[in-house]
Amino acid sequence: MPKTVLIVDDSATMLLSLKTNLEIHGFKVEQASNGKQAIDKVKSGLKPDLIITDINMPEMDGLDFIKNVRPILRFTPILILTTESEQTKREQAKKLGATGWLVKPVAGQDLISVIKKVLPGV
Repeated sequence: MPKTVLIVDDSATMLLSLKTNLEIHGFKVEQASNGKQAIDKVKSGLKPDLIITDINMPEMDGLDFIKNVRPILRFTPILILTTESEQTKREQAKKLGATGWLVKPVAGQDLISVIKKVLPGV
């Protein structure tokens, strides 16, 4: 059964690019354009095997999303994929429960390599 990845980003281009890359590698993809939308999907029963989220988004940013989703999905790996490279944000994300941090742009194969490290059985 394919692993499900929830991607959370306010850029339609980024969502499409990630979705295409992940589906080519056999993943099932769910999408949300901000943290609030993603939380609503999780509260409605979505149980992704992995979450990839941006930081800077409207309504609910990536850090607030992690803070809100972590109590629901305690063991789900969360990768941050963002243009942010500020160390304090990285530390804050890690404290909130982020598994890894990638700075955009990331080559498709590099992303898949990181996913294979954080997602058992891929």
